[in-house]
Amino acid sequence: MPAKKPVKKALSILKRQRQAAKRRTRNAQVRARVRTLVNKVRRAVAAGDAAATKAALLDAERGLAKAASAGILHHRNAARRVSRLAHLVSSKTAGA
Repeated sequence: MPAKKPVKKALSILKRQRQAAKRRTRNAQVRARVRTLVNKVRRAVAAGDAAATKAALLDAERGLAKAASAGILHHRNAARRVSRLAHLVSSKTAGA
């Protein structure tokens, strides 16, 4: 049997693949940044530093809002995460 030629890909398919790769790397960077900001809040709460906790919470809120507005996170997912962080911070700082 003769060998079949490989199917050529349309230029639009190749462009879509390039765009998807760019978006994938950008989205991964933003998600990693958000995870880092959330972890900073959790570490500050564990350390018991009220000033650092408040600053970290504001940074995390800002990062989550940016990710949601860029469409990387769903806006309700971002709101839920902010709410949980704020609840954690208020429960730990109120008892201290």
